[in-house]
Amino acid sequence: MTVISCPEPGCPGVIEDGYCTETGLAYTDPAAAVPTADAGPARARETASPGGASPGSAGSGGAGSGSVSGSSRSGHSRRSGRSDGRRRGLGGGIVEVPELPLPEPTARLLASPSVPEPRRFCPRGHPVGRGRDGRPGRTVGFCGECQAPFSFVPALKPGDTVGGYEIAGAMAHGGQGWIYLARDRSVADDFWVVLKGLLDEGDPDARAAAIAERRFLASVDHPGIVKIFTFVEHSGTGYIVMEYVGGTSLSDVLKSRRAAAGHTDPLPVHLAISYILAVLPAFAYLHRAGLVFCDFKPDNVMLTRDTVKLIDLGAVRHLDQDGGVVFGTKGYQAPEVPESGPSIASDLYTVGRTLASLALDLRGNTSTYQHAIPPAADHPVLDRYDSLYRFLLRATAMLPDDRFDSAEEMHDELEGVLREVGADVTGQPARSTSRRFGGDAHPTGRAADGTPAGPPWTVLPALLVNESDPAVVALARLPAVAAEDLEPLLNAAGIDGVEVRLRLIRAQIEAARFDRARDLLDALAAEDPWEWRTAYYRGMVSLAEGDATAARGHFDRVYAHAPGELAPKLALAHAAEAQGDLAYAERLYNIVSRTDDTYTSATFGLARVRAAAGDRAGADAAYRRVPPASAAHVDAQAALARLLGTVTAAGTPSRADIAAAAVLLETLNLDGVRRVELTRELLGAALDLIEPGPIAPGDDITIAGRPLRGHDLRLGLEQAYRQAARLATTEAERHRLVQQAHRVRPWTLV
Repeated sequence: MTVISCPEPGCPGVIEDGYCTETGLAYTDPAAAVPTADAGPARARETASPGGASPGSAGSGGAGSGSVSGSSRSGHSRRSGRSDGRRRGLGGGIVEVPELPLPEPTARLLASPSVPEPRRFCPRGHPVGRGRDGRPGRTVGFCGECQAPFSFVPALKPGDTVGGYEIAGAMAHGGQGWIYLARDRSVADDFWVVLKGLLDEGDPDARAAAIAERRFLASVDHPGIVKIFTFVEHSGTGYIVMEYVGGTSLSDVLKSRRAAAGHTDPLPVHLAISYILAVLPAFAYLHRAGLVFCDFKPDNVMLTRDTVKLIDLGAVRHLDQDGGVVFGTKGYQAPEVPESGPSIASDLYTVGRTLASLALDLRGNTSTYQHAIPPAADHPVLDRYDSLYRFLLRATAMLPDDRFDSAEEMHDELEGVLREVGADVTGQPARSTSRRFGGDAHPTGRAADGTPAGPPWTVLPALLVNESDPAVVALARLPAVAAEDLEPLLNAAGIDGVEVRLRLIRAQIEAARFDRARDLLDALAAEDPWEWRTAYYRGMVSLAEGDATAARGHFDRVYAHAPGELAPKLALAHAAEAQGDLAYAERLYNIVSRTDDTYTSATFGLARVRAAAGDRAGADAAYRRVPPASAAHVDAQAALARLLGTVTAAGTPSRADIAAAAVLLETLNLDGVRRVELTRELLGAALDLIEPGPIAPGDDITIAGRPLRGHDLRLGLEQAYRQAARLATTEAERHRLVQQAHRVRPWTLV
C-alpha cells in the first residue's frame, strides 16, 4: 500500500480516504483522481465548482487570515493531530458512544408545517406575525418596523420540482427560511438532498448577489461538514442544495430525553463531550480557511450512526467580511458580536455554550445565564468534574482574549477533560501524551512514605519546548553550563525569544537562584501578560521557598488556563498538601492517578494524604494502583508493606495487615540494603505490637522466617541489624547498628 504524505508543510499526517489523518483537510491526488459512484450527484459535481472559491484561496480570505497555528498566549503551536474523529470514532477511543438508529428520511417531514408565533421574525430580526386581542398573527405580510416581507408558509409543496430536484416536503424552519427534503432522480430514486431557502430580499439583483456570495460554500470539503452541492433559483427565491445527512440533531436528542423524562434531562457528560470533541476538527478546518461558522448550537449538529456533522452553513462568513447580516442565537452568541462582529474567539464561545446546553440543566436559565456559566454547586456534573467547569469558564469568558486560542487547542483541552471523565465512568485509566508538559518526574529517591527526595518542585512535570519557536535549534546546541554562566552565553550568541527566556528561568530555579528567576519572570510577564507558563514557574519558586499558599495560587491559574492537562492538577495537589489542605490534595491526586496511572507521584501523594487522614484502606488502594510495569512499582509495594505492618498516622495494623505485609516482604524484589531496612522496620513494629501490644503472639504469621513471638522476633531483628552493619558505609554507622543488635537480642541464661 502506497502511503501519501499530507501536502501541508510540516504536517506529519498521511492521506486516508481522501483526507489528512492529522488536519482533516481534503486532498485529491491528481494522478489518481477518478469519479466514483458514491461521490454525490453528477450534476452537483458539475455545478458546485463554478463561481466558488477554494477555502484556502484569496477569495475566501485565505488560510492566512484564519490561521491560529500559534501565539504567545497558547505557549505552543497547535495541530489538530488528535482531533481526527474519523480514525477513532466518537468517544476518541476513551469512552463508548452508542450508535444511533437512522430514521427514514421521510419520517422527518412535517405533517402540518408551521412556525410558532414566538419564533416569527423578519429577515432583519424584528418580531412579526404575533397575535393580538385573541386573534392569531399573520403568517404572510410586511414588517411594521422595516417593511421587509415575511412569510411563514412553505413556498414549496410536495411534488414541486426545483432545478431538477423533486420536493418531498418541509423538514424544518430555520433562521433563513424553510428546509426541504428532495429527491435527485438524475442519480437515483432514493438519492436524497436537502434544499434550504435563502432569505428573500425582494430584489432580484440582491438575490443574485446573495447567491453569488454564498457560492464559496460549495468548495467547503470536510468529513465533519455537510457538503454543499449547488445553488438553484425558483420563483425568485434562491436555494442551497446540500447533501442529506441521515440521523438526529442534538437538539432533537435533547427534546426526546425531555419528553421521556418529563423534565429537562441533559446528556450523560461523557456523551456530550464526545459529540463536541468530534465536531471541533470541522471548526479547525473552517478557521484555517478564513471562515467562521457564527451560529453553532445543538440544532446544527447531526448525529449519524457513528459520526457527527455540522449541517447548517447558512451563517458561515469570511473572517474579513464587512457588513451583511450576522446570524446568531440568544444564549449561544458571544456578547461582543453585535458590536465587533464574529471571530474565531466568538465561534469557540458558541462551542462552549453548546457543550453547556448539552451537559447541564440550563432550560429556563437563558436570561439569567445568557453570558455566564452557572455555579458548579448548582450542577452536580460540574461539582464532580471541576476540569469541565473550568473548561466552560474559559471557553465562554467575556473577553475574547481570555478564551481558547484555536479549535485545535480547545480540542486538546477537551480531550483531556474527557479522559478524566472517562476514567471515572469506566474505572480504567485513560493515558495520554501532553503537548505542553512532560510526563511524571519519577523521582529516583523517596522517603518511606513515598515523599520524593530533593526540592519539592522536582517532582513536577517539566514544561515542554514550543518546537515552532525559532530559537529551538540554537537552544538544543547550547553546552551544559552553570546557571550563572547561561545568561552571558545566550547574550554572546545573540539568542533571544520566549523559549530562551523560559530556559534561563528554569536554570535559575534549578540552581536555587530564586530572586533572579523572579526578575526574569516579571520581565517576561510584562512583555506578554498571556504567557501562562510564567505562572507555572512562579509556582515552582514559591513551592521551593516553602510558600505553599502562593504556589497554590499560581498553579490554580495554570489549571484554569489548561483544564484538560494533568500536570497543573498534580502541582496544585502538592501545594495543597504542603498547605495542609489534605482533602483538596486528595481530590486532585486521585483525579491524576485515576486518569493516568503512570503519574506515580500522584499515586504516592494520594496514599500519603489518605494515610495522614487515618484512611488505611484508602492508602492501601492507592499504592495498589501503581502498575507492575512501572519503575515505581517496587517503591509502592515497599511503602504498602510499611503501611500495613507498622503503626502510622493511618492507625494500628491488624493481624491480617501484619500477615499481608510479611507476604509483601517475601515477594518483593528488593536490593540488599532496602530489604534489610524493610525487614528491620517490620520486625521491630511487630515486636512492639506483641510486647505488650494489642496483637497476640502466635505461629500463624512469620516475618522474614520468624514466627510472631517475642523471642523469635528479637532473634530476627538482631540478625537484621547485623546484616545492616555489614552493609554500612561508615565505621560510625557500623558501630551504631551493632549496638542496636545487642540491645534487641533476647535474654539468654548462661
